Amino acid sequence: MTAAATARLAFDGSGIDGSLFTSVTDFARETKWLNTPMEVWTNLGLGVFAVLMVMGWWSARRRGTEAMTVALAAPVAVLTAFAAAEVVKKIVGEVRPCRSMPHAYLVDSCPAPTDYAFPSGHTTTAAATVAALFLLDRRLSAIAAVFAAVEGFTRVYVGAHYPHDVLGSAVLALPVAYITSLALRRWATPLVAALNRGALRPLLTAESGTAPQHAR
Repeated sequence: MTAAATARLAFDGSGIDGSLFTSVTDFARETKWLNTPMEVWTNLGLGVFAVLMVMGWWSARRRGTEAMTVALAAPVAVLTAFAAAEVVKKIVGEVRPCRSMPHAYLVDSCPAPTDYAFPSGHTTTAAATVAALFLLDRRLSAIAAVFAAVEGFTRVYVGAHYPHDVLGSAVLALPVAYITSLALRRWATPLVAALNRGALRPLLTAESGTAPQHAR
């Protein structure tokens, strides 16, 4: 099947919130000085969420086995949410804005026709990190939420996604990542406890004189 045929068969989401999308991209047209920073951030900014998970792991080393289990579960929860989003993306098959609204101002380059728009993979990763950290450290989760909101906005700003792609990502990622973290906290804690008695102990526990605290 040709690229043009694939694009014709895909779902056109411009009728949902295309006007809001163009309002944001028109803003991008008027703030060209911001285009490059936003384009850089929309991709490299995902590293912030990895850093926050590493910070959660580092803190969990002083907080006991349950906290460490939640910390180790965080990347698993994010990957699970991302995988779920990829399945939904193939099922919905929403064509990218650059193809359904080619006259809009676009900062980002147009991906292949089979790289669908709904939901946003970048925003899924961001929102899933918020949920994954919620059971571990509410402060880190709140910081992640701020950066997730920024990430979602940049996806629309550069023209890669409609606003409903971003919102749909959060609606999908938050419960999937949270439930995954909750399940792993329950079922994987004995495994982490066993690993904590072996060679991996220095990575799982920071020796201190204070009693370990539970995940908060």
